[in-house]
Amino acid sequence: MNPSPAIRKVFQGVASRQQMFRMFDRHAQRPNRWEGDASPLCAGEWFEITEVEHDYMFEILPPLWIRGAMFAMREYLAGSVTSVFFALRIDGDIRHFHGYCDLSDGQAVERMRVAIIERESRPVRAMTREERLEHIWSITADDYRGYAGDRWPEAACGKRTILLYGSKTGSMLKLLDDLTDDEIAGKLPVQLRHLPSPIAA
Repeated sequence: MNPSPAIRKVFQGVASRQQMFRMFDRHAQRPNRWEGDASPLCAGEWFEITEVEHDYMFEILPPLWIRGAMFAMREYLAGSVTSVFFALRIDGDIRHFHGYCDLSDGQAVERMRVAIIERESRPVRAMTREERLEHIWSITADDYRGYAGDRWPEAACGKRTILLYGSKTGSMLKLLDDLTDDEIAGKLPVQLRHLPSPIAA
């Protein structure tokens, strides 16, 4: 089911309230939703929000905890994974972020804070292939994304799928991870299509 505990940016730009709520459970369509542990799917995901949305979430319920410019939601998404909201100074500006952290790991919140600052402090806007795929997944409507089922080869079952248009055979489902560079470009918003990839260190 695409377990991916790495810290990863899943949306480019600043999410609106509607986009924020939609991304709170990006994996709602997963098979056996009520049976498996969704923690590996969600832990490590983060995206930027506005100050207004940050403050709105702070006022919904009393936080589980507040640590400086961070607070955690009292309600858990899955297992020990919950929403953590950050107000971080990056290049002189205060910016706001949401991330899913596994609180059973005492270092998860600090690792995410450091990772966000490092990612957002890049001098040139760039997107990795993984960030492009995650953004596509985040912006695609539920009717056009899903998970490979029994009709797929066993190795593909449970992996994320995307509906593509414009092929010679019309529309087709394809594994998200198997999209070509041209297919990725076709799915991204125009302003993101030609961003460079980060230069390897």
